[in-house]
Amino acid sequence: MSNNFRACPPGETLSRVSPHLGRLGITRVGCQTELDRIGIPVWCAYAPNSRAIVIAQGKGLDDISAKTSAVMEAIERSVATRPYCSALMASQDDLAASGHAMDGLDDLLAIGVQPLETTEQIRWSQARDLANNASIFVPFEAIHLDRTHVSPRFWVSSDGLASGNNWHEAVLHGLLERVERDACVLWNVSEPEYRYERRIDPHSIEDEGIREMLEKIFSADFDIALFDVTSDLSVASVAALLRPKGDDNSLRYVDLTMGAGASLSPDVAAARAISEAVQSRMTFIAGARDDLVPELFSRRADPAHLQSFQARCTTNLNELPTMPAKSAQDALDHLVETLSECGIDQLYAIELAPEWLPASVAKVFAPQLEHPDGDRRIRLGSRALSKGFL
Repeated sequence: MSNNFRACPPGETLSRVSPHLGRLGITRVGCQTELDRIGIPVWCAYAPNSRAIVIAQGKGLDDISAKTSAVMEAIERSVATRPYCSALMASQDDLAASGHAMDGLDDLLAIGVQPLETTEQIRWSQARDLANNASIFVPFEAIHLDRTHVSPRFWVSSDGLASGNNWHEAVLHGLLERVERDACVLWNVSEPEYRYERRIDPHSIEDEGIREMLEKIFSADFDIALFDVTSDLSVASVAALLRPKGDDNSLRYVDLTMGAGASLSPDVAAARAISEAVQSRMTFIAGARDDLVPELFSRRADPAHLQSFQARCTTNLNELPTMPAKSAQDALDHLVETLSECGIDQLYAIELAPEWLPASVAKVFAPQLEHPDGDRRIRLGSRALSKGFL
């Protein structure tokens, strides 16, 4: 498969971080693959005293990739609940008087919360302005993932949170997640007849790893619908909808799962979308999330989602945009440049990991891009509102 821009193989990453799992509160790693009949590897990692979700999941083409994915997901969540970044108590006026750039991240304010007053004293942390190669201060409360806070001022979310072997890897994958979420929001605000008009023909996919995943899905008597959801940003983005074959009237909400991926490579975007749809199904089978509510398991499947499987295949995967790059740093530079040329130039990243951890954990903010559903004061941004009106 095309380059994921990882500095070393998954097994090497796992060997390096494993000695530190206990210190991060991660007590157990397990294989969930055999709980389902599809056979695409899905693993999980447990952090019983987590201040966020206790069980993290990971997926991959093989067991070591999926296991490493689960462990790194657990690491980034553990680190983000207690971020190792410094915080400065100041007001916006104080920062401005000292010549510091800042962004109050109004788009991430929680429901019912008003924007910051310029004289209000809050904690700020210093992030990197990727587009301008400069420093910028952002509110600390928008960074952490500690869900034990009562009435948080900012939406507490893992959106844009990512880990990697180094800074460039982590930031690249965090920024790609923000691009993916933006693409999916823009896709979802479209009417179904437009939403499903760019269905990808699975027979057009040449990558052996993806073809192996698709064969497992079809052999297990499932259907999968892949869609090109690439936005005006020209970064390959794919959505996958997965369902067991059978009577539409008998399908529940939990029987139809979705995955999405964005990448500089269409193959990687598709692989992420497919494996995430399988992982999402495993989430319901294993009950492997603390935030699942019982009524989800009795709700009927969304008719609009079922409609996606009737769409004709009109697109080949190789028609999606490709951005060649030689390394994670090169890929990140290309991505930042591409987004900036499209007017998306508010791109910030902050390192959260402690120095003793042989990995990077980054939180990435892109305020001009759309966010997924969440308890925010502002539900949709200008990009989604414009797309909805059009």
